[in-house]
Amino acid sequence: MSTANEWNIRQILEVMPHRYPMLLLDRVLEVVPGKRVVAIKNVTINEQVLQGHFPDHPVVPGVLLVEGMAQAGAFLMLHEMPPEEREKKLLYFTGIERARFRRPVVPGDQVRYEIELLRLRLGTCKLKAVARVDGNLAAEAILTSATVDR
Repeated sequence: MSTANEWNIRQILEVMPHRYPMLLLDRVLEVVPGKRVVAIKNVTINEQVLQGHFPDHPVVPGVLLVEGMAQAGAFLMLHEMPPEEREKKLLYFTGIERARFRRPVVPGDQVRYEIELLRLRLGTCKLKAVARVDGNLAAEAILTSATVDR
């Protein structure tokens, strides 16, 4: 059971347009509306992409870490919208800046996405995003997105 400020996978699916295998959030731990979100992704050997990246040494591709950070940011933006408005909107990437990858993420890791809203203006947002494993920085980036009609 989730706490008042924590969202389980069923609740995440009510907010997010993504579905398996592209949904990269397993739980949202914290949301401070208009400010920040913390979410997690549990990485397992069963991830489709790990069957080929790399079969003898599976590593989560950096681009999927960025996507996970972006999805956490999208949750921050979308969860505040009323359901009838949310159903009519999507968030599209408009920019990725200063992306850096600091350590490999492998099966068994739990990725913690920490996203801070830097700016929100006219349907666009700028986010500071980090991904951590066991408290250690795995990836970071500045992300921008725009809200568009479906």
